Amino acid sequence: MLQFASVTGFVRMILIILLIYFGIKILSRLFAPFLIKYVAKKAEQRFGDQFGQFGKQQQEKQKKEGEITIDKIPKTKTSNKNVGDYVDYEEID
Repeated sequence: MLQFASVTGFVRMILIILLIYFGIKILSRLFAPFLIKYVAKKAEQRFGDQFGQFGKQQQEKQKKEGEITIDKIPKTKTSNKNVGDYVDYEEID
């Protein structure tokens, strides 16, 4: 048995879709500032935590007055001489 959609049912469905669309649009305009503030606050906290940890490390590394530290750089440089061959080329006009 086939059932056909009535015109009133189709119009009702279109009106429901439009009502939902505009309802979401209005609600998003109302709640978007709160959502953006929340996201910005969370990002600020994460950045502050990371920066705070970096600052603590820097404070630990600071020298006291009269303290001497010597950082040695190794004299031997490890480089591989067998990297490849140099190929000379000519430009062709």
